[in-house]
Amino acid sequence: MSKVPDNRAWWLVLPVLLLVAFSALVPLMTVVNYSVQDIFGPGNAYYVGTEWFRDVLRDQRLQESLLRQFGFSAAVLAIEIPLGIAVALMMPKGGIRASLCLILLAIPLLIPWNVVGTIWQIFARGDIGLFGWGLNELGFSYNYTGDPVAAWFTVLLMDVWHWTPLVALLCYSGLRAIPEAFYQAAEIDRASRWAVFRYIQLPRLRNVLVIAVLLRFMDSFMIYTEPFVLTGGGPGSSTTFLSQTLTTMAVGQFDLGRAAAFSLVYFLIVLLVSWLFFTAITHMDKER
Repeated sequence: MSKVPDNRAWWLVLPVLLLVAFSALVPLMTVVNYSVQDIFGPGNAYYVGTEWFRDVLRDQRLQESLLRQFGFSAAVLAIEIPLGIAVALMMPKGGIRASLCLILLAIPLLIPWNVVGTIWQIFARGDIGLFGWGLNELGFSYNYTGDPVAAWFTVLLMDVWHWTPLVALLCYSGLRAIPEAFYQAAEIDRASRWAVFRYIQLPRLRNVLVIAVLLRFMDSFMIYTEPFVLTGGGPGSSTTFLSQTLTTMAVGQFDLGRAAAFSLVYFLIVLLVSWLFFTAITHMDKER
């Protein structure tokens, strides 16, 4: 006779589910409600249907911000994922040196986002900042406040400095979880260092890399505080990403209807691309 499963433990999860429903679903439904209305003030709103969505999708400023956002996220993934793997591979396997490396890697992750922007705002200045002054002394004409390319490069470098340690820590944990027997077998077969990485370490890091790619894509696609503090979105609109455009629309212009519609489009883009990443990587894993 089969034993009936005891589902009473689900009652312990119920408070968390109610909290998530209140803190996530209720605001989401509020945004959906705002996205189909033209709001002039408290109690003064008119139903406009999908007008805001059509307006958002035709807005050239938002399209330019979207292209900049995709370019920035692609650059972040192309740099931080390989760099994080390389850092994890070079770290000691154990002992006090490994502990010291872990502590040093964790330091950038503990710094608040607005403080990171302030640090790089000073660090990249051409007159008093070590980084900006050093580039100018080497003969480069560097000024992130006036050159759009320098500003974009500085924001990218700031993000790489801030978040590559997260990728490195995730990869390091994945490497430490590989049984020693795999390395012993590779040593018996006289496998090269590249062969060990290609056939032992990289396949075992696949699940960790899925998490790293998803986390870094979602976070880089929603970046706001660091570039806002560092450049304010300038010069011009070279570092104005989607989140800052949305904030300006909602807070600066108080255009709540368009901002709500745009935030839903923004949310769906992040959800869709993350799903595509996850599906592609897991599909590759199944083929192997």
